[in-house]
Amino acid sequence: MIKKQLKLIITFSTTTEAMAMEQMCKTKALDGRIIPVPKTITAGCGLAWCAKLESEAALRELMAQKGINPQAVQECLV
Repeated sequence: MIKKQLKLIITFSTTTEAMAMEQMCKTKALDGRIIPVPKTITAGCGLAWCAKLESEAALRELMAQKGINPQAVQECLV
């Protein structure tokens, strides 16, 4: 079994926003990936962006620039 680690989880209200986040991060070569929303979190579309905790500031800035509105940004064991 893989040991769970504390990660940054960004949830979205719509699948479109989650996919826009994925595309934006690939374009900017930012670390992270789309995952199903962890069971301990409730989110609208069922998809979340998972990244390293230290990526939070850069991701928040980029989302603000691109007009992506996250439902929540939080830390979670994944």
